[in-house]
Amino acid sequence: MVVGVAGMLAAPLLFITSGYSFMQTGHLGDTIGGVTAPISSLVGSILVFLALKGQIIEKAEDILKSPYVLEFLGLDAKAAYTETDLESAIINKIEHFLLEMGKGFLFSGRQVRFTFDGEDFFVDLVLYNRLLQCFVLVDLKIGKLKHQDIGQMQMYVNYYDRYVKQEFENPTIGIVICKDKSDAVVEITLPKDNKTIFAKEYKLYLPSKTELKKLIE
Repeated sequence: MVVGVAGMLAAPLLFITSGYSFMQTGHLGDTIGGVTAPISSLVGSILVFLALKGQIIEKAEDILKSPYVLEFLGLDAKAAYTETDLESAIINKIEHFLLEMGKGFLFSGRQVRFTFDGEDFFVDLVLYNRLLQCFVLVDLKIGKLKHQDIGQMQMYVNYYDRYVKQEFENPTIGIVICKDKSDAVVEITLPKDNKTIFAKEYKLYLPSKTELKKLIE
């Protein structure tokens, strides 16, 4: 499964290297780092070099990004939609979602149930990162992040660490993907040495040129 994108250009020729895929045009003969690549431009050569070099993945923060741009889902930002609608849209475009998540992600399940103390709990999305060798649990929130959301994710992560993951696997990562993140809530809810629980925002569309200009100003 393709798990990352380095870049996309016209007249495609597909490359998959070091967990990245990208589309490029060109001719055989150019050599980057001792590897012959079908590239016809300096820019393309640089893209290939960066793709071959790859991103160094050592800890959870190395695979995270913010915001996640979910424009490919086709949801109207002004229309009312539920968390179930968001989840269903992601499942229908799961390959696009994994590409947006970053390098090394694999899909494991949706609404994955586990039972603890006689009560059923459901994780929205269960992913696995083959580079970090750990489960990645995703909870989707269409509103503003609350401290209860973080506490819930902490419980999910604790369960997976204690009852699901194998000894050779690394600690489980939990990501609450929300529409509006509060850094203050995250900071006061999680311990200072937290390395496994994260809150990240999502956007349903890329900012317009006007919006980008306002952000810069």
